[in-house]
Amino acid sequence: MPPKNPKAAKAKQKPQEEQREESLQAVILTDSFETRFTPFTLERPRCLLPLANTPLIEYTLEFLANAGVQEVYVYCGSHAEQLEDYIHASKWISKSSPFRALKVLKSTATSVGEAMRNLDQLDVITGDFLLVSGDVISNMNLEPALIKHRARREKSKDAIMTMVLSEAGVGHRTKSKGSRPAFVIDPAAERCLHYEEMGGRRGGSRYVTLDPELLTSHGEIEIRDDLIDCHIDICALDVLAQWSDNFDFQSLRKSFLRGVLKDYETYGKTIHTYVLTDQYAARVKSLRAYDAVSKDVCGRWAYPLCPDSNLVPGQSYRFGRGKVYQENDVLLGRTAVVKRSVVGSGTSIGDGSTINGSTVGRRCKIGNNVTIEGAYIWDNVTIEDGSIIRQAIIANGASIGKNCTIERGALISFAVQIPENTKILAESKITRDEERGYSNNSDAEDSDASSVASSRLINQNPSASSSVSSISTLASSDADLEPNRDTSRRSSFRSDPSDDAAENRDFHLEATGSILDGLQKSDPADTIMLELNGYRMSTNASQHEVRKAVVAAFMKRISNLIVGDNASGAGTMNIGAAVKDVFTRYKSLVGRTTFDKGADEKVDQVDFLMLVQKECVGRPSGDRLLLFVAKEACDLEVIEEDGVLQWWDDERSREGEMGNVRGLTATFITFLKEAEEDDESEEDEDESDENDD
Repeated sequence: MPPKNPKAAKAKQKPQEEQREESLQAVILTDSFETRFTPFTLERPRCLLPLANTPLIEYTLEFLANAGVQEVYVYCGSHAEQLEDYIHASKWISKSSPFRALKVLKSTATSVGEAMRNLDQLDVITGDFLLVSGDVISNMNLEPALIKHRARREKSKDAIMTMVLSEAGVGHRTKSKGSRPAFVIDPAAERCLHYEEMGGRRGGSRYVTLDPELLTSHGEIEIRDDLIDCHIDICALDVLAQWSDNFDFQSLRKSFLRGVLKDYETYGKTIHTYVLTDQYAARVKSLRAYDAVSKDVCGRWAYPLCPDSNLVPGQSYRFGRGKVYQENDVLLGRTAVVKRSVVGSGTSIGDGSTINGSTVGRRCKIGNNVTIEGAYIWDNVTIEDGSIIRQAIIANGASIGKNCTIERGALISFAVQIPENTKILAESKITRDEERGYSNNSDAEDSDASSVASSRLINQNPSASSSVSSISTLASSDADLEPNRDTSRRSSFRSDPSDDAAENRDFHLEATGSILDGLQKSDPADTIMLELNGYRMSTNASQHEVRKAVVAAFMKRISNLIVGDNASGAGTMNIGAAVKDVFTRYKSLVGRTTFDKGADEKVDQVDFLMLVQKECVGRPSGDRLLLFVAKEACDLEVIEEDGVLQWWDDERSREGEMGNVRGLTATFITFLKEAEEDDESEEDEDESDENDD
């Protein structure tokens, strides 16, 4: 029944609306749905990795607290239990916490799009909210941006989002050295009109492609490629509705932002910008950014977010001589030298050792005559006498023997033990063999607890993205903690392959996510292929890239069927059944990406199997997986026998780690070759019989 006094009802509602506006909510996306921090994220969520000896999520929560947020929803997938335990033991749920509510939302989403649609279904967001990544570090005052956003919303409910961007010169070290975002902005309305990614070290475009109508319909526009995307978004509730209404939206910028801007003429939704000029905001999106932001934090550019602010209870950092942040109970040898570094409590550093421009965690044991330059040593690490570590990351519990050399860019994962007199080559990734099956050996029972696997390819667990090209690495340079804001400088972290855009990584991520979404929902192959072809043509992707996306999605789906799609990880299929299920249902997808049926040279089919083989490298039971895929593809005739044999004889399939997963498939190849010989023998006999007649 309608209220008798509409004015009274309206007056009653007004305080509730004001209260809802004051109760600012925030959503933290702790999953980045990528493998840039592998191998560390195989065992720990990225947001709990330490930066300047403080977990990344602490910086993000500190930023939200300073912004006046009262309700926080931490959205997580991988290692959700670890994150939940950390939150429950933190200061953020105490009585003195600035947050009225802090909840962890567990999810099995495989993309940002799935996460946002999930969030919409949970119905926990009631009004405007902040959407941030779990690796955001910022000292900005958010209030001016909130005021502008709310003022725009008062004028038009179609102004659905405000992106926080940070102004930075070309040489700013937190900027990507490869592809970089370009924002086309109407400065008068602070409205984003167009978004594009430019550059890349491998021939990416240096130009922005604009619709001519933008030039005529706006009095002034700015094309900005000097902005850092902070991944701090002020969103209206309608943002969640947009995600739910568009299932092809998978990522925040390449899908959602571009999609909303593209559909402006149809739906009229606008997205605006707020540009920082004198405050700090950055996202630790890659290992190179990890290095850059670490330097910024220690160089006090993000003040008060610096080590001596002691953000975590129990920390006791003081900033002292030599630009050293040092906790209590650090034991320094008489001739040890520490400069421009961070050193945690309980750590001992032996005589003659030098630590420069580095971070050393708690309870570390550094021997005599050790050299550490530009490196990141986490907690409980042992480094014995005479070892040299330059611009590498050593994770918790690792042990480096005497007289070892860890070269630039090496990543040493949790609890790895490096024997004495060992040299770890630049950019190597070292993980334990035993616990997760990272070993390249086919027989895991032969591995020793202290053995390691070193490879240029990261070994994935079944639930991780299998795109090798998305992995970041380190490289050479100085480790100066003092930032240079205006001039170009080299970084001790090389830009990741996504920056290089080596094989159109953006296409790979979007296409793989789209295909996988279709597989999980059991969409028809025609529907999946239609969307894939549309995206391929819009990005000018090659057929090789299409095959790569199909293979990655297939292997991910197979892994899900084996280990399970639910949080418990309990699967219902063995490897053979999972492979058969995926390839039988969607064999036409393979057929539409290979165009050499009947040709003498099976280039496409060989490429497909080569991509499958790469995906099997480092996976538990990767050799069995390769065998089942090769056999099933051949049985279904999506790959011809000649294609299988040409792949097997290709030199690339036998080299290094690729060769390590071939063992079990050899029997199947022998069977094919023998069958081929039998066919040839029968043909010869038939010809002989005809001649006799």
